[in-house]
Amino acid sequence: MRTVRRPRRYIAGHWLILLRPVFRHSSSRDAYILRLIGSRRGPVLRADRRSRRPFEGVERRGTPAL
Repeated sequence: MRTVRRPRRYIAGHWLILLRPVFRHSSSRDAYILRLIGSRRGPVLRADRRSRRPFEGVERRGTPAL
């Protein structure tokens, strides 16, 4: 069994739809892996849910916790 996790690669949701015949969703990984050999080899893909909009809130990094 593999002890080093394969890095997750974040891709746009429309690519996941196009790659659906080749990839399957793994519930345990919460990611998409290659069919047939994905449990051992190949990329591990996740949907890119990060926002492209600039953050407009208050900057809180670097402030002491209360």
